[in-house]
Amino acid sequence: MRSWKLEEAKNRFSELVRRAREQGPQLVTRRGRDAVVVVSIEEYERLAAPENLFDFLQRSPLGDALESGELEIERPRDFGRDIAL
Repeated sequence: MRSWKLEEAKNRFSELVRRAREQGPQLVTRRGRDAVVVVSIEEYERLAAPENLFDFLQRSPLGDALESGELEIERPRDFGRDIAL
């Protein structure tokens, strides 16, 4: 990830955006400290997208148990109980 000083990022903003789109995240520092990361909209949407439970568990330590069938995740098929309204 390329690092940019804030002043340099302001002066070369078009290049910063181009690199974020073509090369990946770009780090901007302010007074020598990490301040922000500029990413493409595609990367942002990927990071911000909601994730379902199954995908989360596949990447977790339980992923192997899911794939081997040791852990089954199924939604109950019943409709619950009757209620009087």
